[in-house]
Amino acid sequence: MAEVLILLGPPGAGKGTQARMLEEDFGLIQLSTGDMLRAAVASGSEAGQQAKAVMSAGGLVSDEIVLAILRDRLAGPDVAKGIILDGFPRTQAQAAALDGLLAATGQRVTAAISLEVDDEAMVGRVSGRFTCACGEGYHDEFKRPAVAGVCDKCGGSDFKRRADDNAVTVRERLKAYHAQTAPLIAYYEDKGVLERIDAMGDIAAIRRALGAIVAGVSA
Repeated sequence: MAEVLILLGPPGAGKGTQARMLEEDFGLIQLSTGDMLRAAVASGSEAGQQAKAVMSAGGLVSDEIVLAILRDRLAGPDVAKGIILDGFPRTQAQAAALDGLLAATGQRVTAAISLEVDDEAMVGRVSGRFTCACGEGYHDEFKRPAVAGVCDKCGGSDFKRRADDNAVTVRERLKAYHAQTAPLIAYYEDKGVLERIDAMGDIAAIRRALGAIVAGVSA
């Protein structure tokens, strides 16, 4: 059975960075909701056309459409070893719907991993991050390029900061996370698949801890 991992954690917890490392270490594929939506729209699939119509009208794509896109994506040959879900589920209703989708194909969530952090530390962590056009992430304090202004991965120099990566906005996003998404921790704990990691350490230590969990559930 392919691995189905969910990374839980507030903005700045390092979900994207660690997901890319799990891809490298275990051959898993990171599936972010945004990327899947854009790919489905570009492909012209039935679910993609539905998503395009909703987004063109300025609406929010429904859970049903997201699940249909995810179902199509799970049929791809590149996800045979497993997936890491990034940005979905966000609510208990979405988590229950995901369980139903996976059960229909004989799969289940193998681990939901909570990256646990301190809120105030997150404000500083998120406020200092920036990204290369190739997708590689950096931080003013924790992860600078080896050569200032030059991406370690692609050698480019096109760096950007998100407009909403500021202290006021980050605090609001943290508040929204705790209200809506954090209850998923209890949901997956009840199912016996929750794992917790102290994500305040360095990136390499978190990578090792995640690797041990993934190796354990896939053994």
